[in-house]
Amino acid sequence: MSRIGRMPITIPPGVQVTKQDGNVAVKGPKGELNVPLAPFIDIKIEDGKIFVLCQKDDRKTRAMFGTSRALIANAVKGVSEGYKIELDITGIGYRAEMQGNTLVLKVGFSHPVYFTPPEGVKVGLRSPLRIFVEGADKYLVGQVAANIRAIKPPDPYKGTGIKYEDEVLVLKPGKQKGKKK
Repeated sequence: MSRIGRMPITIPPGVQVTKQDGNVAVKGPKGELNVPLAPFIDIKIEDGKIFVLCQKDDRKTRAMFGTSRALIANAVKGVSEGYKIELDITGIGYRAEMQGNTLVLKVGFSHPVYFTPPEGVKVGLRSPLRIFVEGADKYLVGQVAANIRAIKPPDPYKGTGIKYEDEVLVLKPGKQKGKKK
């Protein structure tokens, strides 16, 4: 059995968890999320904690045991605290600005790039060179951040582009002039 799957999930104050039709509905101050449960996986809610239960003991069920627990824990954390990812823009003349809900990126193309986030995700600016993405759904926040980064990924030679705040770039050396064998 999964050691992660056996750990109980503590429900913080202000969060409501209900089981309905093979889904776990989690509602809190930051939003509402539904987590589908795998077949043969069940939950039990008691004393402010969620316990994930395994009904069978075959390979596929054991594999989904820890995964289901992690997805429910991410939903509980998302509706109570939320998730946030920050991106840095590096490059001469590169910058971002907001026009209403739309992010406008000027990152070395002949035209500005417009990015509108999906429902449930908020995109904003700390400065013209720092973008933040926040929301309740961990998967959606990560996917939106990855989509923004994909507009202009970091160049491995110069280091310019859009990168995650904690991403470490190892720059490649350029051509060497005057070296002979």
